[in-house]
Amino acid sequence: MLNESETLGILIALAQESRLRILRLLLQELPAGLPAGRIAETLGCTPSTLSFHLGHLERVGLVHSRRRAQSIIYAASPETLSGLIGFLSQDCCGVPGSCLPVVPAPAACGPPQELLEG
Repeated sequence: MLNESETLGILIALAQESRLRILRLLLQELPAGLPAGRIAETLGCTPSTLSFHLGHLERVGLVHSRRRAQSIIYAASPETLSGLIGFLSQDCCGVPGSCLPVVPAPAACGPPQELLEG
């Protein structure tokens, strides 16, 4: 569960249009993520602007990065969003967990396994 300081950092990061757009794009691309160049191209950002925003999102735990050959791949961290929802709803109605469910981080995104097998 996140603490108040971590929650404020996440909310501050999300209160900026470019960072919110980056996070939403990366959530669509779970679990694989996207190379930085593709993010910049999709959102129409310059590399330096994108780097600034990705750094901010990474510092608060909303995205993580990994190197693949010559590229840096960025992916969303849904567990951090789950922690944010949990923090915001922990005292809802005075009964922990009674109003808003904590959304578990997905193991993987895509079609349900039964669709893949059929």
